[in-house]
Amino acid sequence: MPPTLPALTGYNGAMASQQPWVDWEWVGGHRPLIVDLAREHLELTVLAVAIGVAVSFPLALAARRWPRLYPPVLTAAGVVYAIPSLALFSMLLPWTGLSRTTALIGLVGYTLLILVRNMVAGLDGVPDDVREAASGLGYGSARRLVAVDLPLALPAILAGVRIATVTTIGLVTVAALIGHGGLGQLILDGLNRDFRTPLVVGSVLSVMLAAVADVALLVAQRRLTPWARPEGQA
Repeated sequence: MPPTLPALTGYNGAMASQQPWVDWEWVGGHRPLIVDLAREHLELTVLAVAIGVAVSFPLALAARRWPRLYPPVLTAAGVVYAIPSLALFSMLLPWTGLSRTTALIGLVGYTLLILVRNMVAGLDGVPDDVREAASGLGYGSARRLVAVDLPLALPAILAGVRIATVTTIGLVTVAALIGHGGLGQLILDGLNRDFRTPLVVGSVLSVMLAAVADVALLVAQRRLTPWARPEGQA
């Protein structure tokens, strides 16, 4: 079960214009809840991106192997990406209800366009002469994929994972409308109660989480693909 918000102690129902932007006493009293919501936010993001990678990779390989598949795969992923998140969650409710599964299906769906496109672009970017040289050395298709294609495609793939992760962190907040939105539950609660503090705390922490994830993945990308750095950059 996701963390639930208890009654907001210390809130006297004052108009928003009369409230401080952050009530630090409220923040201190709700610190365990805030930590739990941040943890749920991170878990949903990691799960959604991981599942998205697992689904996108075979789709990208199939599109690379049979180019005619690429347009319909990209179109289908684009259609899902174009559906407003609230509408997508509402469409899933009759089948999966107000569950974490509903949130994950929607979040995974939004990663597919980014991941498939970047994976195919990375694989397409492997020079043909490199593939031919690997084949000339006796590499089979599977061995060439692991030893040649994937390492050279890794910069584009990791760039897609980075974009998908930051995008998902923002989309998780919308899942608060079905009770599984991590820090988005603070934002929603603040809006419902006209109470600035949870609204500000949830918004700021979501932005901070996205910024930290972006920097961490950028550092990982540079460490894993040192050959892809611009010339002269450390």
